[in-house]
Amino acid sequence: MAEDRYDFGFAVDWMRKDLGIALDEARGNGAHLALTALVDQFYSEVQAMGGSRWDTSSLHARLEARRKT
Repeated sequence: MAEDRYDFGFAVDWMRKDLGIALDEARGNGAHLALTALVDQFYSEVQAMGGSRWDTSSLHARLEARRKT
């Protein structure tokens, strides 16, 4: 993270796939996972920054980008 490198771990695309499965299952069971949905939204923003293949720690890049705006 200190070097703005996020290419070494579990990809954001894969995390969003898994979060989507969890959210779909929760909806099917009548549960609402607000925090999970928020994290999924954050990772969606990372994807929009070009970070689809970045590591899940790339949320740091999202926070830095928002801090600068």
